[in-house]
Amino acid sequence: MTETRPSGRTSRRALASVAAAALIAGGALGSGYLPTATPAYAQALPKSPIEAPEHPPGSFAGIVNKVKPGVVSVKVKLDDSASSSSDDEDGPNQGRNLQNVPPQLREFFKRFGQNGPGGGGMQPQHQGPRGAVGSGFIISADGYVVTNNHVVDHAKTVQVTLDDGRTLDAKVIGKDAKTDVALLKITEGSSFPYVQFGKAAPQVGDWVVAIGNPFGLGGTVTAGIVSARGRDIGAGPYDDFLQIDAPINKGNSGGPTFNVNGEVVGMNTAIASPSGGSVGLAFAIPAETVQAVVDQLRTDGKVARGYLGVQIQPVTQDIAEGLGLDKAKGALVDHAENGTPAAKAGLKAGDVIEKVNGDTVDSARELSRRIAGMKPGAKVELSYLRGGKSDTATVTLGTMPTDGTKVASRSDDDSTNGQPRLGLQLAPAGDVGLSDQGVAVVQVDPDGPAAAKGIEAGDVILDVGGQSVSRPSDVAAQIRAAESSGRKAVLMRVKSGKGQTRFVAVSLSKNAG
Repeated sequence: MTETRPSGRTSRRALASVAAAALIAGGALGSGYLPTATPAYAQALPKSPIEAPEHPPGSFAGIVNKVKPGVVSVKVKLDDSASSSSDDEDGPNQGRNLQNVPPQLREFFKRFGQNGPGGGGMQPQHQGPRGAVGSGFIISADGYVVTNNHVVDHAKTVQVTLDDGRTLDAKVIGKDAKTDVALLKITEGSSFPYVQFGKAAPQVGDWVVAIGNPFGLGGTVTAGIVSARGRDIGAGPYDDFLQIDAPINKGNSGGPTFNVNGEVVGMNTAIASPSGGSVGLAFAIPAETVQAVVDQLRTDGKVARGYLGVQIQPVTQDIAEGLGLDKAKGALVDHAENGTPAAKAGLKAGDVIEKVNGDTVDSARELSRRIAGMKPGAKVELSYLRGGKSDTATVTLGTMPTDGTKVASRSDDDSTNGQPRLGLQLAPAGDVGLSDQGVAVVQVDPDGPAAAKGIEAGDVILDVGGQSVSRPSDVAAQIRAAESSGRKAVLMRVKSGKGQTRFVAVSLSKNAG
């Protein structure tokens, strides 16, 4: 951007006028020069002076001196299975999940464990085994170290460098790709300095200090505030990141974020950056998540997650209107897998799970995180809505299958309803050989509401308004029932030509097709 600089006597006079105007507006020239405040301004001002009970410290040195000995640099030599693609430039196997990400978003989702020798930054260029560097922190006197899974993924050997300069061998005890957490154990020495996890989650606006190994420069300290909580950046199924504005760069991966009491409140994991460097958008895994995963890794070497066995999707505004809900909250059950805890507890398609153990569930993703954070065998009370009535079910959680089956998540796709005025031609599914049940979509008007919702010829409508349908007249009857009850939308369960089912909310506009 070209910067225009004032020059000459005219510019100086103009600046002086602007400065005077600014001083007058700010009251620097006395109250006699101030205009009378309008009612709008008066209402916007606080009734009493704003008090700041806690000011930022004059220096973070005390915190740093307390915790810095517990922070380590992590150096990894990779085995032959590590990817050598260009997407891996930020750490071992960083490109493993980026193939399906749009190019403009790949930089956002890349993590920042820096490639080792020859990988850029401050490392010397030379030939040798591929490697990576990152950060970590010691959590016990006997040498357990926490870092990111992506830092040590495909590790052949691991070493940690302490704040006192010692470089020691370490081994990987366990790792969890879904949360990007890994646990190491230093194999030599004892009585190590260590840090502790915080007992309470930080608030937005709290000061934080990050320490790590950016670009191989171990022991680097940066500071900032918590910018946001609960961020979902698409990095994994259980995203729940803290967003911080402390400068974080490649190599900080796995390092701790501390509060002003010197407690770990997060583990630095990802950055959003168009250039690869810090732009003040960094993401840290909350300490409670890290601690829960680490406890299992330390005990069992792996993570076992609770499992409901339901496929669910978000409750959109359209779906909420179709169900007669006041707010678009909760998780809509698409179906319960046969033989799973959810099926045994009686959960059915169309149920909206609203609470877990009495705590409100705002979204499908939140339900997924909550259930996955519990241990198999735990008894959970689910509050759900069915047909406009509230009910509860007690579920004994199973163990999530290791084949990647999701606890609860689906994209919020939209299809459409089956009424001729919505731009659809329907027929019994059995008559056209598509299915033994439901109503088949034979033709879709490309300009109609159904097409706008994504419905396609070959889809099968299984139920409308919670009632199974087998004939086009059944669909029409359920739409009329929804209209007569004052609903703004009707909810349908639709099976696509690929065999996937989903719920779709269709607006009941009187002007439709």
